[in-house]
Amino acid sequence: MSSTFGTLYRVSTFGESHGKAVGAIVDGCPANLQLTEEDIQSQLTRRRPGQSDMTTPRDEADRVTILSGCENGKTLGTPIGLMVNNRDQRPGDYQEMSQVPRPSHADFTYQHKYGNRAASGGGRSSARETIGRVAAGAIAEKWLREQFGTEIVSWVSTVGDIDAPDLSEEILSREDVDGNLIRCPDQSVANQMMDLVATTRDRQDSVGGVLTCVARGVPVGLGEPVFERLEAKLAQAMLSIPATKGFEIGSGFAGSRMFGSAHNDPFQMKKGGRLGTSTNHSGGVQGGISNGEPLVFRIAFKPPATIGQAQQTASFDGEPTVLEAKGRHDPCVVPRAVPIVETMTAMTLMDFVLCQSYRNAGR
Repeated sequence: MSSTFGTLYRVSTFGESHGKAVGAIVDGCPANLQLTEEDIQSQLTRRRPGQSDMTTPRDEADRVTILSGCENGKTLGTPIGLMVNNRDQRPGDYQEMSQVPRPSHADFTYQHKYGNRAASGGGRSSARETIGRVAAGAIAEKWLREQFGTEIVSWVSTVGDIDAPDLSEEILSREDVDGNLIRCPDQSVANQMMDLVATTRDRQDSVGGVLTCVARGVPVGLGEPVFERLEAKLAQAMLSIPATKGFEIGSGFAGSRMFGSAHNDPFQMKKGGRLGTSTNHSGGVQGGISNGEPLVFRIAFKPPATIGQAQQTASFDGEPTVLEAKGRHDPCVVPRAVPIVETMTAMTLMDFVLCQSYRNAGR
């Protein structure tokens, strides 16, 4: 079950980066949701390669096909099959690297775990695997939006050592985020980030970054303590994305430097007669359960492992060698990771909503 995520909204992804196709099987989606391929395509288009010189030049349209689970534009309640063909495959780009584990890549660990691996492009460890997640998560986004008005927006808040101001209390739209190629809503900072990525790309190097994600309109009561806490499942979802190295929610690590008198979130009556908190250092989760405030969390992405610079390393048999990677790779993954984070958030929330509905039905 290592390729399956979720309890009641279950998503299993399939495919390798240079195989014939990638995709997902979605089990547990309720019947009668209005759904077409265009509902899914918008997030896949935001994720796809070749969007700009900020990303890999691999040219893939990433058009999704719904294979099953829908009829006459509505879900049937049966498993939904989703597939995206790989068209711009170049496995030959990786032939010279077949005997050399790429530094900080998954070649070495996959080979030792399975005794075999997909030598072209990283196989299942490639970010191309996330196509299935994005397609499945786009369905969850639509369902959550229609049921609860939930809106999930992520953006680039850091590239390298360049930080954008904290925008988590602003009500941002995806149009705001997509206003520039780096997907940072602060245009002046975005220009600095794009200059850094361009400079990094030109010297055949890579750079990391941080995404911030905010989910508004999240129902109260989501989360299954103690081991299935909402923030724990979100962390699992985010850290399962390739290249992630860190997760924090609410005040995160900065909260460890605060006193309780400053960190506590006092309750107050809000508009509409809803009890809520005046601050949100908890990031929308208390005791592992959503409290109705916006979910606010951040995810750290490392620099992409494959770079064009020559690197001193060793082959699988231990012989010293110099590796100069070929192929087409992102100098920075965070702009394309935005829809991945959003859709993984949606999958997590929808699964918890269905679990809570099941719990309530037994009362």
